Amino acid sequence: MIKKMNPSENEYDIPAKNCYRMVILGSTKVGKTAIVSRFLNARFEEQYTPTIEDFHRKLYSIKGDVYQLDILDTSGNHPFPAMRRLSILTGDVFILVFSLDNRESFCEVQRLKQQIYETKSCLKNKTKENVDVPLVICGNKGDREFYREVQREEIEQLIAGDEQCAYFEISAKKNTNVDQMFQRLFALAKLPNEMSPDLHRKVSVQYCDILHKKSLRNKKVKDGDAYGIIAPFARRPSVHSDLMYIKEKAIGGGQSKDKERCTIS
Repeated sequence: MIKKMNPSENEYDIPAKNCYRMVILGSTKVGKTAIVSRFLNARFEEQYTPTIEDFHRKLYSIKGDVYQLDILDTSGNHPFPAMRRLSILTGDVFILVFSLDNRESFCEVQRLKQQIYETKSCLKNKTKENVDVPLVICGNKGDREFYREVQREEIEQLIAGDEQCAYFEISAKKNTNVDQMFQRLFALAKLPNEMSPDLHRKVSVQYCDILHKKSLRNKKVKDGDAYGIIAPFARRPSVHSDLMYIKEKAIGGGQSKDKERCTIS
C-alpha cells in the first residue's frame, strides 16, 4: 500500500491501510486506457491515443470509512524498464491486459505475470510461489471473436493453480464483463465490493466533503451508503517518493544484511 509521504497532501486524512495502487499493464493498443475510462467515467473513446503514463485517483466513502485508490495506466512500449519495475514494486493490485486478436500481446502478459511475481518475491524475500498478489488477466476485444488468436485453454493453463489470479474475457468497447472483472479484483484484494463502478453512487466535486471524516461524524451514514469521486487534480507521487517507500518497506522487512536486496534497474 502506498504511504502518504507528505501528510499535508492527504486532505482527507486517509489511513495508509486504506490506500491502494492499481497498476494496469500490457502491450500497446490492447485497451488498457479504455478499461480505465470505463472504470472512471463509464465511457469508451473511439480515438486511440498512445499512453506514456497516466495517473488517476479515486476517493471513496464506504459505510463510514474512507478509501483512496490510485490508478496507474502504464505505457505499452516500456521505454524505461526501471519505471516499469518501480510500478510493479509500488502496486497493490494488478490488471494485465491482452487483445484476444493479438497473440504477441498474450505472450507479453505471460512475461509480465512472471515479472510481477519475481519482483514482488524480491521485495518480500519469499519464493514466488508464496507471493500474494491480487491480479486479474483481461482478454480484451471480445467483440472481435471472429479474429481470435488466443484460445481459452492457453489462458486457463496460465492461471491454473493460482488462487490470487482470475481471468475475464471482456470488451471495453461494448462494456462486457468490465464491472464483473473489477468486482473480482477487489474481492481478491479483500477490498470493499463497493469500489466497483456499479456499486457506489458517483458524486460531484461539490459534494466531496462527504468523504471527509470530520463531516462524516456529523452525518447519519446508512450501512449501505457508498460514494465515489474522481480527484480532479491528482498528481502521481514523485519517483523519489516511490523509491523512498520501497526503501523503507525493504529495510523494514529485512532482519539481516545478507538478505536479498531489490534493485531498481
